[in-house]
Amino acid sequence: MADCTGVISQMYIYPVKSCAGIEVSESLLHKTGLSYDREWMIVDQDGQFVTQRQIPHMVWITPRLTADALYLSAPDHPEVRVALNTGGTPRQVTVWRDTLIGDDMGDDAAAWLDVFLSVPGKQYRLIRFSPQSTRISAREWTGELVAHNMFSDGFALLVVTQRALEVFNERLIEHGHDPVDMLRFRPNLVLEGLDAHAEDELANMMLHTASGLIDLKLVKPCGRCPIPNIDPYTATSAPEVMETLATYRRLNQMQDAICFGMNGIVLTGAGQMIRVGQPFEAELAV
Repeated sequence: MADCTGVISQMYIYPVKSCAGIEVSESLLHKTGLSYDREWMIVDQDGQFVTQRQIPHMVWITPRLTADALYLSAPDHPEVRVALNTGGTPRQVTVWRDTLIGDDMGDDAAAWLDVFLSVPGKQYRLIRFSPQSTRISAREWTGELVAHNMFSDGFALLVVTQRALEVFNERLIEHGHDPVDMLRFRPNLVLEGLDAHAEDELANMMLHTASGLIDLKLVKPCGRCPIPNIDPYTATSAPEVMETLATYRRLNQMQDAICFGMNGIVLTGAGQMIRVGQPFEAELAV
Protein backbone atom coordinates (compact mmCIF):
# COMPACT_ATOMS: atom_id res chain seq x y z
CA MET A 1 0.00 0.00 0.00
CA ALA A 2 1.45 3.36 -1.04
CA ASP A 3 2.06 6.04 1.56
CA CYS A 4 0.97 8.80 -0.82
CA THR A 5 -0.03 9.39 -4.44
CA GLY A 6 0.13 12.20 -6.94
CA VAL A 7 0.59 13.04 -10.60
CA ILE A 8 3.44 14.31 -12.76
CA SER A 9 2.31 17.79 -13.73
CA GLN A 10 5.34 19.04 -15.69
CA MET A 11 8.53 17.63 -17.19
CA TYR A 12 11.65 19.41 -18.37
CA ILE A 13 14.89 18.44 -20.05
CA TYR A 14 18.04 20.55 -20.35
CA PRO A 15 19.92 19.12 -23.35
CA VAL A 16 22.98 21.35 -22.85
CA LYS A 17 24.10 21.63 -19.25
CA SER A 18 23.33 25.07 -17.75
CA CYS A 19 21.55 26.31 -20.89
CA ALA A 20 17.80 26.83 -21.37
CA GLY A 21 15.39 24.00 -20.72
CA ILE A 22 12.67 22.45 -22.85
CA GLU A 23 9.28 21.58 -21.40
CA VAL A 24 8.15 18.19 -22.72
CA SER A 25 4.94 16.20 -22.45
CA GLU A 26 6.66 12.82 -22.58
CA SER A 27 10.12 11.33 -22.60
CA LEU A 28 11.84 8.01 -22.95
CA LEU A 29 13.46 7.09 -19.65
CA HIS A 30 17.06 5.87 -19.62
CA LYS A 31 19.20 4.69 -16.73
CA THR A 32 20.82 8.14 -16.95
CA GLY A 33 17.47 10.00 -16.74
CA LEU A 34 15.17 11.57 -19.32
CA SER A 35 16.11 11.31 -22.98
CA TYR A 36 18.69 13.95 -24.04
CA ASP A 37 18.82 15.53 -20.57
CA ARG A 38 22.31 17.01 -19.95
CA GLU A 39 23.67 14.96 -22.84
CA TRP A 40 25.80 17.91 -23.96
CA MET A 41 27.89 20.45 -22.08
CA ILE A 42 30.16 23.36 -22.86
CA VAL A 43 33.83 23.25 -21.90
CA ASP A 44 36.66 25.76 -22.15
CA GLN A 45 39.95 25.24 -23.98
CA ASP A 46 41.24 23.20 -21.03
CA GLY A 47 38.29 20.81 -21.11
CA GLN A 48 36.76 22.23 -17.92
CA PHE A 49 32.97 22.47 -17.89
CA VAL A 50 31.39 25.91 -17.60
CA THR A 51 27.97 26.92 -16.25
CA GLN A 52 25.84 29.95 -15.49
CA ARG A 53 27.90 30.31 -12.32
CA GLN A 54 30.68 31.75 -14.48
CA ILE A 55 28.66 32.93 -17.51
CA PRO A 56 25.06 33.88 -16.62
CA HIS A 57 24.02 34.53 -20.22
CA MET A 58 24.46 30.82 -21.01
CA VAL A 59 20.80 30.67 -19.98
CA TRP A 60 19.98 32.43 -23.27
CA ILE A 61 21.35 29.51 -25.29
CA THR A 62 18.14 27.76 -26.32
CA PRO A 63 18.23 24.18 -27.60
CA ARG A 64 15.80 22.70 -30.10
CA LEU A 65 15.68 19.00 -30.94
CA THR A 66 14.49 17.37 -34.15
CA ALA A 67 14.67 13.77 -35.28
CA ASP A 68 18.19 14.23 -36.61
CA ALA A 69 19.73 17.31 -35.03
CA LEU A 70 20.23 19.54 -32.02
CA TYR A 71 19.91 23.23 -32.85
CA LEU A 72 21.21 26.03 -30.63
CA SER A 73 19.97 29.60 -30.86
CA ALA A 74 20.46 32.81 -28.87
CA PRO A 75 19.29 36.43 -29.12
CA ASP A 76 20.61 38.09 -32.28
CA HIS A 77 22.42 34.92 -33.32
CA PRO A 78 21.40 32.43 -36.02
CA GLU A 79 20.88 28.80 -35.15
CA VAL A 80 23.75 26.37 -35.35
CA ARG A 81 23.00 22.76 -36.25
CA VAL A 82 24.61 19.77 -34.54
CA ALA A 83 23.82 16.40 -36.13
CA LEU A 84 22.61 13.66 -33.78
CA ASN A 85 23.84 10.74 -35.85
CA THR A 86 27.42 11.91 -36.38
CA GLY A 87 30.13 10.92 -33.93
CA GLY A 88 32.46 13.56 -32.59
CA THR A 89 36.17 13.64 -31.89
CA PRO A 90 37.03 12.05 -28.53
CA ARG A 91 38.27 14.61 -26.00
CA GLN A 92 39.09 14.45 -22.31
CA VAL A 93 36.79 16.70 -20.28
CA THR A 94 36.12 17.38 -16.63
CA VAL A 95 32.75 17.91 -14.92
CA TRP A 96 33.01 18.46 -11.19
CA ARG A 97 35.30 15.71 -9.86
CA ASP A 98 34.88 13.43 -12.87
CA THR A 99 37.26 13.33 -15.81
CA LEU A 100 36.05 11.30 -18.77
CA ILE A 101 36.01 11.11 -22.55
CA GLY A 102 33.36 13.11 -24.38
CA ASP A 103 32.69 13.66 -28.09
CA ASP A 104 33.65 17.08 -29.45
CA MET A 105 30.86 18.33 -31.74
CA GLY A 106 33.10 20.21 -34.13
CA ASP A 107 34.33 23.63 -35.18
CA ASP A 108 31.00 25.14 -36.30
CA ALA A 109 29.45 24.71 -32.86
CA ALA A 110 32.66 25.90 -31.19
CA ALA A 111 32.83 29.05 -33.33
CA TRP A 112 29.18 29.81 -32.56
CA LEU A 113 29.83 29.46 -28.81
CA ASP A 114 32.93 31.66 -28.97
CA VAL A 115 30.99 34.45 -30.66
CA PHE A 116 27.97 34.29 -28.37
CA LEU A 117 29.72 33.72 -25.04
CA SER A 118 32.49 36.18 -25.93
CA VAL A 119 34.72 35.86 -22.87
CA PRO A 120 38.20 37.35 -23.40
CA GLY A 121 40.94 34.74 -23.41
CA LYS A 122 38.51 31.82 -23.57
CA GLN A 123 37.52 29.41 -26.32
CA TYR A 124 34.70 26.93 -25.99
CA ARG A 125 33.73 23.51 -27.33
CA LEU A 126 30.42 21.67 -27.32
CA ILE A 127 30.83 18.16 -25.93
CA ARG A 128 28.40 15.24 -26.14
CA PHE A 129 28.42 12.46 -23.57
CA SER A 130 30.17 9.52 -25.19
CA PRO A 131 28.45 6.12 -25.36
CA GLN A 132 31.82 4.70 -24.35
CA SER A 133 31.91 6.70 -21.10
CA THR A 134 30.33 5.93 -17.75
CA ARG A 135 29.57 8.38 -14.96
CA ILE A 136 28.42 6.99 -11.62
CA SER A 137 26.44 8.91 -9.00
CA ALA A 138 28.09 9.35 -5.59
CA ARG A 139 27.94 6.09 -3.67
CA GLU A 140 27.83 8.17 -0.51
CA TRP A 141 24.16 8.71 -1.38
CA THR A 142 23.26 5.64 -3.42
CA GLY A 143 24.90 3.08 -1.12
CA GLU A 144 25.22 -0.32 -2.80
CA LEU A 145 23.31 0.88 -5.87
CA VAL A 146 25.30 1.72 -8.99
CA ALA A 147 23.42 4.64 -10.54
CA HIS A 148 24.31 6.35 -13.82
CA ASN A 149 24.05 9.93 -15.07
CA MET A 150 25.49 12.01 -17.89
CA PHE A 151 26.50 15.68 -17.42
CA SER A 152 24.04 16.50 -14.62
CA ASP A 153 25.35 17.73 -11.29
CA GLY A 154 25.49 14.12 -10.19
CA PHE A 155 22.17 12.26 -10.39
CA ALA A 156 19.78 11.13 -13.11
CA LEU A 157 16.72 13.17 -12.08
CA LEU A 158 15.68 16.21 -10.07
CA VAL A 159 12.20 16.09 -8.53
CA VAL A 160 10.29 19.08 -7.07
CA THR A 161 6.72 19.45 -5.79
CA GLN A 162 4.59 22.16 -7.36
CA ARG A 163 3.46 23.19 -3.89
CA ALA A 164 7.09 23.89 -2.90
CA LEU A 165 7.29 26.58 -5.57
CA GLU A 166 3.92 28.03 -4.52
CA VAL A 167 5.00 28.31 -0.88
CA PHE A 168 8.28 29.88 -1.91
CA ASN A 169 6.49 32.45 -4.07
CA GLU A 170 4.16 33.27 -1.18
CA ARG A 171 7.23 34.11 0.89
CA LEU A 172 8.74 36.19 -1.91
CA ILE A 173 5.54 38.20 -2.25
CA GLU A 174 5.33 38.72 1.53
CA HIS A 175 8.76 40.36 1.34
CA GLY A 176 7.78 42.59 -1.58
CA HIS A 177 9.44 40.58 -4.36
CA ASP A 178 8.05 39.24 -7.62
CA PRO A 179 7.22 35.53 -7.85
CA VAL A 180 9.39 33.26 -9.97
CA ASP A 181 8.59 30.25 -12.12
CA MET A 182 9.80 26.68 -11.87
CA LEU A 183 12.58 27.17 -14.43
CA ARG A 184 14.63 28.85 -11.69
CA PHE A 185 15.06 25.45 -10.08
CA ARG A 186 15.63 23.35 -13.22
CA PRO A 187 13.68 20.21 -12.22
CA ASN A 188 13.03 17.21 -14.45
CA LEU A 189 9.78 16.10 -12.79
CA VAL A 190 7.26 18.39 -11.09
CA LEU A 191 4.83 16.62 -8.77
CA GLU A 192 1.23 17.67 -8.10
CA GLY A 193 -0.89 16.42 -5.22
CA LEU A 194 1.73 16.47 -2.46
CA ASP A 195 2.48 18.99 0.27
CA ALA A 196 5.34 21.45 -0.19
CA HIS A 197 8.71 19.69 0.04
CA ALA A 198 7.09 16.29 0.57
CA GLU A 199 9.78 15.05 -1.82
CA ASP A 200 12.23 15.42 1.10
CA GLU A 201 10.50 12.51 2.84
CA LEU A 202 10.01 10.13 -0.08
CA ALA A 203 12.07 7.02 -0.68
CA ASN A 204 10.65 5.60 -3.92
CA MET A 205 8.27 6.75 -6.64
CA MET A 206 6.50 4.06 -8.65
CA LEU A 207 4.77 4.63 -11.99
CA HIS A 208 2.81 1.80 -13.58
CA THR A 209 2.90 1.78 -17.37
CA ALA A 210 1.60 -0.56 -20.04
CA SER A 211 5.19 -1.80 -20.41
CA GLY A 212 5.84 -2.38 -16.73
CA LEU A 213 6.98 -0.62 -13.57
CA ILE A 214 9.09 2.52 -13.37
CA ASP A 215 10.76 2.73 -9.96
CA LEU A 216 12.66 5.90 -9.05
CA LYS A 217 14.57 6.30 -5.82
CA LEU A 218 15.07 9.75 -4.25
CA VAL A 219 18.47 9.77 -2.62
CA LYS A 220 19.81 13.26 -1.91
CA PRO A 221 18.45 16.75 -1.21
CA CYS A 222 19.49 19.18 -3.91
CA GLY A 223 21.86 21.73 -2.40
CA ARG A 224 21.55 25.03 -4.19
CA CYS A 225 24.25 27.27 -5.63
CA PRO A 226 23.45 30.84 -6.78
CA ILE A 227 22.00 29.70 -10.15
CA PRO A 228 18.34 30.06 -8.95
CA ASN A 229 19.11 33.77 -8.53
CA ILE A 230 19.55 34.08 -12.30
CA ASP A 231 16.41 35.05 -14.18
CA PRO A 232 16.15 32.61 -17.13
CA TYR A 233 14.61 35.32 -19.30
CA THR A 234 16.93 38.28 -18.56
CA ALA A 235 20.11 36.53 -17.31
CA THR A 236 20.25 39.03 -14.45
CA SER A 237 20.78 37.99 -10.85
CA ALA A 238 18.16 38.53 -8.12
CA PRO A 239 19.79 37.72 -4.75
CA GLU A 240 16.44 37.73 -2.98
CA VAL A 241 15.77 34.23 -4.32
CA MET A 242 18.54 32.52 -2.38
CA GLU A 243 18.20 34.94 0.51
CA THR A 244 14.55 33.96 0.93
CA LEU A 245 15.29 30.25 0.61
CA ALA A 246 17.96 30.63 3.28
CA THR A 247 15.33 31.69 5.83
CA TYR A 248 13.64 28.28 5.85
CA ARG A 249 15.35 25.72 3.62
CA ARG A 250 18.65 24.97 5.37
CA LEU A 251 18.76 21.22 6.06
CA ASN A 252 20.68 19.63 8.91
CA GLN A 253 21.48 16.47 6.94
CA MET A 254 23.17 18.66 4.32
CA GLN A 255 25.32 20.60 6.82
CA ASP A 256 22.86 23.51 6.70
CA ALA A 257 23.09 23.85 2.91
CA ILE A 258 20.15 25.59 1.25
CA CYS A 259 18.13 22.86 -0.49
CA PHE A 260 15.18 22.73 -2.86
CA GLY A 261 14.09 19.49 -4.51
CA MET A 262 15.42 15.94 -4.38
CA ASN A 263 17.89 14.14 -6.62
CA GLY A 264 16.74 10.74 -7.84
CA ILE A 265 18.08 7.67 -9.60
CA VAL A 266 16.47 5.10 -11.89
CA LEU A 267 16.05 1.66 -10.31
CA THR A 268 13.83 0.08 -12.97
CA GLY A 269 11.95 1.21 -16.05
CA ALA A 270 14.74 2.28 -18.43
CA GLY A 271 13.34 2.01 -21.94
CA GLN A 272 9.79 3.00 -20.95
CA MET A 273 7.93 6.26 -21.60
CA ILE A 274 7.17 8.68 -18.79
CA ARG A 275 4.43 11.26 -19.40
CA VAL A 276 2.86 14.40 -17.97
CA GLY A 277 -0.42 13.46 -16.32
CA GLN A 278 0.91 10.08 -15.29
CA PRO A 279 -0.08 9.12 -11.74
CA PHE A 280 2.49 7.81 -9.29
CA GLU A 281 2.50 6.26 -5.87
CA ALA A 282 5.28 6.77 -3.37
CA GLU A 283 6.73 5.31 -0.21
CA LEU A 284 8.06 7.40 2.64
CA ALA A 285 11.68 7.01 3.71
CA VAL A 286 11.99 4.95 6.88
